[in-house]
Amino acid sequence: MTAARPIATLLLALAAVPSSAGDDRPNVLFIAIDDLRPELGCYGNELVHSPNLDALAADGMRFDRAYCQQAICSPSRASLMTGKLPDEIGVVENTAYFRELNPDVVTLPQQFKKHGYETVYSGKIYHGKMTDEEHSWSRPASRKGIPRPQTPGGYNVPENQRTFFKNRDEILAKYGRERSGGLIHGPAFEAGDVPDVAYVDGYNTAVAIQTLGELVEGDEPWFLGMGYVRPHLPFNCPRRYFDLYDPAEIELPDHVAPPTDGSALGLHASFELRTRHGIPKEGPIGDDLARELIHAYLACTSYVDAQIGRLLAALDEAGVRENTIVVVWGDHGWHLGEMGVWGKATNYEIATRVPLIVWTPPGLLEGATRGASTDALVELVDLYPTLYDLAGVPAPDGLAGRSLCPLLTEPQAEWKAVARSQFPSPALREWAANPLSAGMRETFFGPLIAEVEGRVAAQHGADWDRNLFENHLMGYATRTDHFRLVEWRDVRDPDADPVFIELYDHDADPAETTNVADCYPGGVARLSRRPAAD
Repeated sequence: MTAARPIATLLLALAAVPSSAGDDRPNVLFIAIDDLRPELGCYGNELVHSPNLDALAADGMRFDRAYCQQAICSPSRASLMTGKLPDEIGVVENTAYFRELNPDVVTLPQQFKKHGYETVYSGKIYHGKMTDEEHSWSRPASRKGIPRPQTPGGYNVPENQRTFFKNRDEILAKYGRERSGGLIHGPAFEAGDVPDVAYVDGYNTAVAIQTLGELVEGDEPWFLGMGYVRPHLPFNCPRRYFDLYDPAEIELPDHVAPPTDGSALGLHASFELRTRHGIPKEGPIGDDLARELIHAYLACTSYVDAQIGRLLAALDEAGVRENTIVVVWGDHGWHLGEMGVWGKATNYEIATRVPLIVWTPPGLLEGATRGASTDALVELVDLYPTLYDLAGVPAPDGLAGRSLCPLLTEPQAEWKAVARSQFPSPALREWAANPLSAGMRETFFGPLIAEVEGRVAAQHGADWDRNLFENHLMGYATRTDHFRLVEWRDVRDPDADPVFIELYDHDADPAETTNVADCYPGGVARLSRRPAAD
């Protein structure tokens, strides 16, 4: 077992150790979950079946106020994995590749690799094909003998596969390939009468378990990334996880209207969900459909929890649990009808707050508490220095985050004054955060886009400028103990006044239903002038 280390010495330990370092250095199991909001039993939702994550939190540290840096896949993951804010690396859209924009940046697994760790992943750690194979990973995962599920569009049910192919052919025929990007889908959810490995997360877990078996036979410590796709759309998983829930017990959100006096820029029109077959292309999502969608989201959450249980059981069976750091994080939250929105991609609490659980091996960190939680404001960029700190790997300079190790030993310690998030004009962006294209305006979304744009233009009157509002505005969110401030700024002129300001009082209004910026001009000024983090 690894000897206990005082916090003060963690950054110095093994700083100059070559790749042949002793095998007592801790391993790292790094679990990422796509689109998972803190909707788990351990976070207080008694309806949700998440026994494995609940057990991990009960023996580790649960962070109750953890925030992503941008509520969309690629920017959030690139920020965490490089330890830098989205603006610092220039990744504020899903299509931007951090490595192309920052050739010399050192990623989280890359630094472990440099210091003698075997680094490997299964599933979704980075976004899409931007997987940084050359720099971040020392070897591929072990897939031999594990058949990959054949699920076109993510669907296992034959009827839904046929729907997917039919929609693909019709969309391509109607709009052509250039205007069809992101529009080709089947239903928003399915319950397949199949085993867990028949969907991609079950398959990737099997790959991770087989890879783990090889890693524990080696002499080097390892960093194993396991990335889960669900509960990202489509909400597809085996039926047994749907059966865990009684639809009659599923509650709809209380607040389904946009914030009173809020920015028309701040909420999108649920484009990502509306691309799915059977979902209205405009107008409200009815209560019956809303309950089905939430049911499917929760089922996928339970499915992922079960896969994590399999992986942790494999860790125990391999005899390496007592020398392995386990961290579980979500890349951003997801509106399930709150504020009238379905999806991620906003600057509000429901989209930026994420689950974060850290479990440390007994004896690794002197004074570590177990089964505790903290209300400290923390950010996903804090994971980068935290894992180096725990493993005794030196951290690169210029990181945006702060090691969470002091909170692991003293959950109520005085901590950051703010957590930071950002998102560019959600109302006027496609679901990959890129500006609305001319082609998208010519699809079935054209009328809805015109409606949304009309609301923004009406709110801003003579100040409406399509080029500015669609291409150059960034919403910067600052979360404090009591408030959330969102400033909508022209990124070309940082010194200019914001075009709109929102302030939400979490003491009186935790659901962020009313913008009170006009009521607290002094508070707005103080928060606006405050440094990004301290």
